[in-house]
Amino acid sequence: MSALVGLNVADSCAECDVRFSRLFCNLPVEALRDLDTIKYTSSFPKGAVLFSEGQSPRGVFIVCTGRIKLSTSSSEGKALITQIATEGDLIGLSATMAGKPYEVTAEALEPSTVNVVRRDDFLRFLTSHPEACLKVAQHLGNDYHAAFEKARTLGLSSSAAEKLARLMLDWMERDGTQENQGVRLKLTLTHEEIAQMINTSRETVTRLLSDFKTDNIIQIKGATWLVRDKQALESLVKS
Repeated sequence: MSALVGLNVADSCAECDVRFSRLFCNLPVEALRDLDTIKYTSSFPKGAVLFSEGQSPRGVFIVCTGRIKLSTSSSEGKALITQIATEGDLIGLSATMAGKPYEVTAEALEPSTVNVVRRDDFLRFLTSHPEACLKVAQHLGNDYHAAFEKARTLGLSSSAAEKLARLMLDWMERDGTQENQGVRLKLTLTHEEIAQMINTSRETVTRLLSDFKTDNIIQIKGATWLVRDKQALESLVKS
């Protein structure tokens, strides 16, 4: 197996130490052993494209390490980031199941390793393992819920400040670490990428973050964010 330097990836899904904490990977050992026979592991440097919007589905990509940006673009070149996939996420799943082109472009935000399963092999695998079918259904349900929340945020938020507050609260719930002084986040997104997640401009994101820092809502040092006043963010979000 080829892996990027510094990435610790198990050769076998059945022997992965963290599989129990990941939705799809938490399968019976027999199913994981069958998965090992049909998947191949690929490593991608930062900026590499795994697949492109409109491309016929080759199969599913199971993120082992790193983060993958999923985005869609208009004919004018305006981009919208729909998701940041992390360890344990399946990407390209809906296109693979439906046999329709990928809806998004997948790009590595950092050095990443994924397990790739070709479409025909994946569909055969599902017919042999009902547990995997249930996991896929749960994953698609989660994806639908996330897409609904994304549409709700973009469509019903009255201001860019509310959109950014919603996004930050979501990050805190999913990836935040509670500390005495607040909730710590590790982010490597640029202001442009954050803007693409909430459908606004880079300048607006820069201004809002500056305002949040002035109001002592957040502290930012490099890729480390410390949210000191969660209630202030919640006050910006309308029910």
